[in-house]
Formats: sequence, C-alpha cells, structure tokens
Amino acid sequence: MSATAITFILIAAVAHASWNLFSKQAAQTGAISFIWLAATAATLLYIPVIGVAWAGGWLHLTALGWVFMAGTGVLESAYFVFLQSGYRLGDLSLVYPVGRGTGALLAAVAGIAFLGERPGPVAIGGIIAIVAGIALIGAPSPASAGPRRCFPDERRGATPRRSRPASAGPRRCFPDERRRRDEGAPKERGGKAAPSSGPELASKHSAPRSEEGKAARIAALRSPASTAAIGFAVATGVFIASYTLWDRYAVARLGTSALLQGYATFPFMAVVFARPAWRAKDRTALVWHRYRAQVAGAAVLMPLAYILVLAALAFTAVSVVAPAREVSVLFGVLMGGRLLGEGSVGRRLTAAVAIAGGIIAIAVG
Repeated sequence: MSATAITFILIAAVAHASWNLFSKQAAQTGAISFIWLAATAATLLYIPVIGVAWAGGWLHLTALGWVFMAGTGVLESAYFVFLQSGYRLGDLSLVYPVGRGTGALLAAVAGIAFLGERPGPVAIGGIIAIVAGIALIGAPSPASAGPRRCFPDERRGATPRRSRPASAGPRRCFPDERRRRDEGAPKERGGKAAPSSGPELASKHSAPRSEEGKAARIAALRSPASTAAIGFAVATGVFIASYTLWDRYAVARLGTSALLQGYATFPFMAVVFARPAWRAKDRTALVWHRYRAQVAGAAVLMPLAYILVLAALAFTAVSVVAPAREVSVLFGVLMGGRLLGEGSVGRRLTAAVAIAGGIIAIAVG
C-alpha cells in the first residue's frame, strides 16, 4: 500500500468515525429525518465542488456510469437506514465495529473470490488480525452495559446524589411517571399524596418493585448486546460490502471519478427520503432544532470520507483498502468511550493492537 493511500485512508477513518458519532447522537429522534437532512445539506454543500470539477474537465461519465451512480444510491440508502436503526437500539461501540467488521470481511473475500485479487500471506494475516480486533471490540461484555441510566425510584432517593461514586458514568434519567400521576392526587400535610384506600396503599408500597421490573425490561431492551442491534449491524455490513465492490468497479473499471461516485448517493437520498421526512415534518423539525450541528458535521464528513476511500480504491486493491479503512472503528470506539461513557478500556486496547498490527501487515504484504 502506498503512502498516499495510507494518508487517504487515515483521514477518511477519522472523518467516518466522527459522522457516525453524530449519527448516534441523533439516532433516537428519527432515522429518516436525520438521513434526509444530512443528505440534503451534503448535496447543497458539494454542488460548488462538483461544478468546479466538471467545468475543469476532471469528471468523465459514461452511460453505464449513470447506472452505477443510481445503484450506489440504492445500496447506500439501505445502508444508512440499517445503520441508524442499529444506533437507535445499541451503542456506538457495538454497532459500529460489528457493521464495519462484517463489511470488511465480505468485501475482502469477494475481492479475492470474484475480482481475481491475490494478496500475499502477510496481507492475509493482516486481514485476519483486523477482523479479529473488530470482533473483539464488538463482543458484549457482562461488566459493561453501556452508560449508567437511573430510573424513577433511584432518582427519588434510593441513592443520594452526594454518595454516588464519581466513576458511575453519565446520569440519564427516564421520566418519573409516578410524580406526574401524583400531581393531581389529594395531598396530606407536608404536600405528600394521601392514599385513599387499603388497596391503593398496598399498590403504593408495591410500586417500587413493579417500577424496578419495568426498569429492568427497558434496560435489557436497550442493552448494547441487544440481538436486534447486532442484527442491524450485520445487515449494515452486508450493504457496506455491496457498495464497496459496486463502487470499486465504477471507479477502477469504468473510469468514473471518485468525487462523482462518492457524491451521487446524497442527491439520491435527498429525493428518496423527502416524502417520508415531510410526512414526519414535526419530527424532522425536532431533529433540526436539537441536532443541527450534527447534521452539518455529517453533511461535510460523509462525502469527504467516502470520496477519499474511493480515491484510494482507484489505485489500490479492494481486499487491502476495505480492511485497512476499518481503523476507523478504533477512533469510533474511543469517541464512544470518551464522549458517550462506553467503557471496557482493556479489551478495546487489546483490539486496537490487533487492528494496528493488521494494518502494518497489509502495508508490508
């Protein structure tokens, strides 16, 4: 792998991890709304770049090239939907590594099996090391269930705030339903709600147990080891492998510009998702109001990251680029741990060593 390709891939990795962080932060408010806003903003932001490149004669497009640009729009639209769905159910440190690892494995195997690429034994060892490191990062850990979440009973006094250890992590609370229900209840002296009957009094004492059970069920559904989140991550990886091979053919065989091929998906998504985003216009407005900085950041970094990868693919084998770009999972996991409170530092450092060693092996081999 040349120094130019390595530089492109490392810059793309940081950009890719950053926009995935933005996507995760906005995932709870609506997948389609965020995708449409980011795609529309990216389309508008990069129009001047495309215009200058076209006027300068740097962009060449054949009739078949139009078909491949439409195809990448379809594949990447599905990719973004599955990715955002995974982020809605699982943590960045789970969905991102599993999705990228699945994509790297499938793309590398397909490049060897169908495109006639023959990496040497050292490079093959590097591919295995990177995939193993990504799998280690994505493996669920019983000791790490993601950011600490407090529930109504805890917030109402089970653990005093001052006695809570500083290492407990971010404190995020669900709405206190009982407090809202009690607002309209009769009051005793001192402002406390008065139970009106024996059964009501019994239900009052049993509420903490039922609330705790509800809290446990919510925590299980939102666990980073959620089966649904892993399923979405694997599906995301399938589409990563698909559009990587598809775009590799367009850039390397058809001569389509990496800039044009990387840009094509965003106007496609802006059109395809416009109707659903308009139907959910209240949610779309909420996403823009709360996460406009994330939308703007994703709009800049999404095309940039992929254009750099496609530029590297133009003169580097896909079985080398696809796994090497997965160094982005290292940056993504570190961002998740630092900014979102996702831990397991020792396990992630071990995986980082495997990823870094794999990249060196690919470069040497």
